[in-house]
This record gives sequence, structure tokens and C-alpha cells, in this order.
Amino acid sequence: MDNTQNTNNDVSREFSPKRTPQPQQNNNAPKNGSPKGPRGPKRSGTFQYSKFGSQRKPRGKNDAVPNEAPVKTKKVTGNIPPVAPGNIRIIPLGGVEEIGKNMTAIEIGNDIIVIDAGMQFANEDTPGIDYIIPNTTYLEERKDKIRAMIITHGHLDHIGGIPLVMSRIGNPTLYSRNLSILMIQKRQSEFPHLPELKLVPVEKNQSITVGNIKVRFFGVTHTIPDSMGIIIETPYGNIVTPGDYKLDHIDGVATPEEEKEYAEFDNSNNLLLLTDSTNIENEGFALPEIKVHQGLENLIRISTGRTIIAAFASHITRLVKIVEIAEAFNKKVAIEGRSMKTNMEVVEAAGLFKYKKGTIITIEEVDNYPPDRVIILMTGAQGEEFAALNRAANKTHKKFRLRKGDTIILSASIIPGNERAVEKLKDGIARQGVKIMSYRTSEEYIHGTGHGNQEDIKWLHRKIHPRFFIPIHGNHFRLQLHKDLAMSLGMREDHIVVPDNGMIIEIQDEGKKIVVLKDKAPSNPMMVDGFSVGDEQDVVIRDRQMLAQDGMFVIIAMIDQKTGKLKKSPDLISRGFVYLKENQELLRQARIMIKQTVEQTTQNMNPINLDYVKNTVGESASKYLYQKTAKRPLIIPVILTV
Repeated sequence: MDNTQNTNNDVSREFSPKRTPQPQQNNNAPKNGSPKGPRGPKRSGTFQYSKFGSQRKPRGKNDAVPNEAPVKTKKVTGNIPPVAPGNIRIIPLGGVEEIGKNMTAIEIGNDIIVIDAGMQFANEDTPGIDYIIPNTTYLEERKDKIRAMIITHGHLDHIGGIPLVMSRIGNPTLYSRNLSILMIQKRQSEFPHLPELKLVPVEKNQSITVGNIKVRFFGVTHTIPDSMGIIIETPYGNIVTPGDYKLDHIDGVATPEEEKEYAEFDNSNNLLLLTDSTNIENEGFALPEIKVHQGLENLIRISTGRTIIAAFASHITRLVKIVEIAEAFNKKVAIEGRSMKTNMEVVEAAGLFKYKKGTIITIEEVDNYPPDRVIILMTGAQGEEFAALNRAANKTHKKFRLRKGDTIILSASIIPGNERAVEKLKDGIARQGVKIMSYRTSEEYIHGTGHGNQEDIKWLHRKIHPRFFIPIHGNHFRLQLHKDLAMSLGMREDHIVVPDNGMIIEIQDEGKKIVVLKDKAPSNPMMVDGFSVGDEQDVVIRDRQMLAQDGMFVIIAMIDQKTGKLKKSPDLISRGFVYLKENQELLRQARIMIKQTVEQTTQNMNPINLDYVKNTVGESASKYLYQKTAKRPLIIPVILTV
């Protein structure tokens, strides 16, 4: 999947885990599957904390690191019945209530095939989380039946979860095309403590047999080379998914090459189609990438100053084409941005592209050439804080400065939610006298989506003509729109299932009906938070949201163990709640309230129950502060006895 106006979960964002585990010995690592990891026991309440603050110190070279992130999944699928003989089970485990973290399991008899294992970046609902992966509990409990992991293409929303998923589901053999395999290996290298993957490259038009299931592959058009669709053969017809795709067409007519790729479906018996819903709202056909290449070539040809092109690092086909255009015009190319450099290195290693010696220069060498002979490829079209273009815009880039006469081409649409960041980026660029061109303002085509629009999708439905249909890759309203489109093409409503994550769907009665079971596989998203990986983060996330909204209020009180009375006035600490120096009366009244609450609670209490006192003080302080300020800070009472 590429980043379009509807998406934000692929390799275009620079992935840099906050704490990438290293293969070092850890004497404190959890044992016997204990859910207690390097951060200690899970905190179960709002008011009881063993330490303050949430800042994470950088890990030193001698700090201990766990051999594997502790997992906090609940084994709750034991009551789900096994697949009955002759039935086919489909379980979307991710990517159907959101865009991202795509994963689907196909279960036939004693064999399970898993398609993709993506990730999703954190958002405002998951503060502090590194990223999110699908819940694999169902697969973990049936790992002995998993015969293969098949990856459609190398974008992070399809491969990002592989390092943490594979070791939990038995590390089955992974099949994909060459470039995707290399990108998976590159990502796996960031997790050297995890088991080595068993990787098998395949090609389009190739077939494999895993367990008792035959699988075939076909090529599809996307923004990354080596994208492929999957055909799973069953006794009742084929299960088909093209992954992420669009048509390569000329004025709405598929090219001969495209027709050739899909020719086998003309007369085949196709039982089920699972296909992308990302651009279901967009009318017409998706813009073919060749139009974008032509537009960029025209702009590069007439440029009189330095040309800076900000694009998604995931749009590998486009990046390669830009380098080819530069070579044709005898221009130099500097690539700035870790993810973009990595992707170009992987493409070269895959043998898909070989640039001429001297074409690629470093960012430090840019000023050694005339401005009109230089093209700079940069990450950061979405205004990401630490991306190369944003650092150039706010003048914090250590090796590069924008200057008057430069032209910046934003070869990317704005991902929903990034509007303000992009506006700020443009402001910073414009203040430096730099010309900005976007897909909305340019007379040339400079960006196109990697996902099919409505007419591409209709073409695919007509070509596959499946008996049943499950829309995937999109949040719920997009899946419903895709259902409506399929019905407009003549498909019966009872032959379509709009899924949720974890929904167990079966094709029964020898392929004659599709049903949804009342049982459901665990679907709570697995949140990767430092070394912790689990679905039991509700309390932690809620506390982080409270801290972000209203801050925290710490109460430190010392109680005489014998009398239960305060030894001195309680200390109060506010962070992100109120400015203490300007709220002295509030604090004075708060101290009086806390003193009364403590001494009333401990009256005739022997011995003193500190947990009860903490809870009582926390609840009273919360009510009092809300009455006075209409805010609900996170209350942290610390009660000490002397």
C-alpha cells in the first residue's frame, strides 16, 4: 500500500523504533512467559504508582535488554470450534476496521495460510505507543497448522509486523517476490534478537503447494515493484486477492500487459474475492503512473534552479524513474532521508535498477554543481517532525540549506490528519523564498495514487466474477461502500460479508453459502510499546490520555503511624495542570481538604491501611479539583508513614 490521500501506513514514513532491541544478555528478563517485562508489573489503577513521571532515559550500552518482548495476550479461543470438513474459514485479523496492519488467515482442513503481516503507526488514541500490529492469539494457538506466510508486497502496512508476528506463530516459511524478500530482510535486521526467518522467493505465474493447498501468484500494478496477487485453489473454486493494486491503463482501457496478467481469470471458477477498498470513494480510474513520470520529466527539463522533490519513500517506482530522468538530462541526484536511501539500496540489490556511476551524490556535494544540474530527493512531504524536508524548512538540517531560486515539488497528496503539519512545512519553505509546487497547484501531473479508484475496482470485479465477496483494506464505511459497488454490479447481498477484525467467516455447504460464526477471534490490537507487546494496555493508554489533556497532580503526605495524623502540610506537585505560583489559594484549600480527608480516614484505623488511604485521598482530590477548575488531572497520591 502506498501513502495516498486516504492512507498513512506504509514505508513512506521513516521507521525508527525508540528502543530497538539489541542481542545482549538480560538477567532480569521475564521467565516462563511471565507478562512482567522490563517495566515491572502492570499497574492496575489510577492512583497507585510505584514511581513518578513518564520520561524514558536513553539506554546505555551495558543496559539489559530482553531476548524477546513480553507478550500479554489472553488465550481465549479454545471454545471456537475447529473447521468442519469441507468448510473454508476466512479470518481478517487486521486491515478491515482501519487502513493498515493488514493480515488475513485462510483455514482449510488442517492447513492455515496467512496473508500479510502489517503494522499501523500510533495516533492520538494511542499516545506513546511505537506502533500497532494485528492480534495473533488465534494463530498462536494453532501454530502447528500454519503452513505459510505469504506477503503481497513490501510496504510496511503489509510487512511491518513480521518481526514480532513470525516468532509467535511458529515462524512458518514466508513466501514473496524478490524485492519484498529483501525489504523484509532489511526490516528484520532491526530485530537481531529474534529468530531468523525462513524466506522463499517466488515469482508471478509460479505455483507452490503448502500442506494440502495449492497457491498461485500473478503480478499487479502498484507503487512498488514486485507486487503480486494470490490465488488459493479450493475444491469449490479459487480464493483471489490482488493485494494493493491499480490498473495500468490508457484512457480507461487496460494495457495489453495488464490484460495478460489477468487473462487467466476470464474462464476460471472463482469462489471468493478479497480486495482493496482504500480508494472506493474516488470516482473514475486512478491516474496511471506514466502520467506522473511525464509530468515530473517536464518540470525537471525546464528547471533553472535546484529541484527538490519530496515524495513517499514507498513510491519506489517513481523514485527510480526520477533518477532515470536525471541521467537522461545529465543531472546529479542527492537522496536525503533514511527510509528513502534504504529503499533505493534495496531496489539496487534486487537488480531492478542500476544507476550510472557518478549520478548519485551526497547531500554535502550538492553545492559543488550548478543549481540547474541538481535534483534532491527528500522524505518529509507530510511535514513529519524529523524528516529531511521539515528540517530544511525550519533551518535545523545540519548539511543542507534551502535558498532562493529552489523549487520544491511535493509529489504526494496530504494524508488526512496531516494538514496542519503540511501547512507549517509550507510556511517554513515559503519564508525562505522557495517556490512550492503541489499536486493541487501544478499544471503537470506530479502525484498519483497506488490504489484503484471506483472504475479500477469495477474492472477487477468484472474480471474475477466471484461467487462471494469480502471487502478488505479500509475502515468500515469504506467496506460498506465497496459492498454497495459490488451489489451495483449484480452481486447478491447474501453473498457479501463486510467484516470486522477477528470475524470468523466460513464458506459452507460445498461452496454454496457464506456465513459469519457467532464466535470471534481475539481482535484487540497488539500495541508495541518499547519492549512490551500486548493487548492489555487500556489503563496505560487512558492514563497517558489524561496526562495529555489535563496533566497530573501529585500529593505527598507523611502520616504519623501511631496517631494517623499528618506530620506536616502535604507537598503538592503539578505538571501540565495549573501553574502553582498563580494558584496559591487553590493549593491552600487543597492542603486543608487533604489533611481533613487523611485524618478522617485514619481515625480509629489500626493498623493504617495505606492502600485505602491512597484511594480515598485520590478520589477526594479528584472531585475537589474538578469542582474548582473543571479539569481532571491524573491524581497520584503518595502516602508515607513515619
